[in-house]
Amino acid sequence: MTKVAIIGSGPCGLSILRSFQQAEEKGQTIPELVCFEKQSDWGGLWNYSWRTGSDQYGDLVHNSMYRYLWSNGPKECLEFADYSFDQHFKQPIPSYPPREVLCDYILGRAKESDIKKYIQFNTAVTNIIFNNDQFVITSLNKKENSISKEHFDYLVVATGHFSVPYIPEYEGMNSFPGRILHSHDFRDAEEFRNKDVVVLGSSYSAEDIALQCYKYGAKSVTIGYRNHPMGFKWSVGMKEVHYLDKLEGNKATFKDGHTQNVDALILCSGYLHHFPFLEENLKLKTHNRLYPPKLYKGVVWQNNHKLFYLGMQDQFYTFNMFDCQAWYARDVIMGKIQVPNDAEIEKDISDWVAKEEALEDPIQMIDFQTEYTKDLHVASDYPKIDFELIRTHFKEWKHHKEENIMTYRNKSFSSPVTGTVAPLHHTLWAEAMDDSMTTFMKTQS
Repeated sequence: MTKVAIIGSGPCGLSILRSFQQAEEKGQTIPELVCFEKQSDWGGLWNYSWRTGSDQYGDLVHNSMYRYLWSNGPKECLEFADYSFDQHFKQPIPSYPPREVLCDYILGRAKESDIKKYIQFNTAVTNIIFNNDQFVITSLNKKENSISKEHFDYLVVATGHFSVPYIPEYEGMNSFPGRILHSHDFRDAEEFRNKDVVVLGSSYSAEDIALQCYKYGAKSVTIGYRNHPMGFKWSVGMKEVHYLDKLEGNKATFKDGHTQNVDALILCSGYLHHFPFLEENLKLKTHNRLYPPKLYKGVVWQNNHKLFYLGMQDQFYTFNMFDCQAWYARDVIMGKIQVPNDAEIEKDISDWVAKEEALEDPIQMIDFQTEYTKDLHVASDYPKIDFELIRTHFKEWKHHKEENIMTYRNKSFSSPVTGTVAPLHHTLWAEAMDDSMTTFMKTQS
């Protein structure tokens, strides 16, 4: 029987397992599936852990999730086509849920699918080579400290790319008397109450961690951007300045000459696509972009059509895009989709990369990723979902953020699956200090 290895049981890994389960439900014979998960539980980054640094087995902690995280985009834009929020929660819920609520939704579908049986927990993949038309996978059971070697016909890399931090260095860091951490190790904004915080970065993690620190009582929040400011209308006590030049004691000096007292420096400097377990000719090497080269349809490894990468793009779309990728990969593995010849693959990748490199602003990027996801969607039997509505929602969301970065999470959107309009949350986001599911799900006022 054909054997398929899947690395990771976060949203991407769960998507590919779900896709096979759905095929089996329709009476199709599916391959033997083995999913390797180095954490002790499923859910990937959504599986919050207090741990930073290394875990109890000496492995680097995969998790970058922090307390008080709320969705930074409408839940309607990430909804599963085959498992709506209405189906899961049995009632309409607001458009911007906190982490625990989203995690419950993700795992709700996984539990319904009965896919846990395929997952080997506490099992780290340490080495993969491709030999004699098969992947030879060496793994370590961390609990038993035992090593296994198995052969597989196909490999799906679903490890994500938000777990290995890129950490730059700046003059004065060695003698800085305060706290320095990467967003990967950020866990609780309460730690920075009454502190002068400097956040370095200009992407989603910088934006959200800066807002978190402000919301939970930081004395001041200064955001240092490298190339372009985010440009939002920040609250009093927040500001954007040009990137950090140096630290002298507790004083930060920026490229534009601005100086600022700093108690804590949070590096929101991004993550690396990092696959140390793969031999060189199988490794995706890219920075964070909407269309990584060498991936046909953003999924199939150009030089080996038995290798698939899920979720490796910079992302507006998330869960339903991962699903479309997973359904596509499944159909290639099961022979329902024939991968074209090398020349056609090269042309298709080049066309998409050229389109991506011509993009000039976030609205064009939203359109690009919408078209990419729609292109995948029509290729498989992934259920119907209104991607045109999602496109519109993303553009509205962008507008709401530009209007007021502190209030965009108080807006409401409609489901692209059921049409349900989300109720407004009973508490404004800036005043909602309790992110528990119990409090969030209380009857809306």
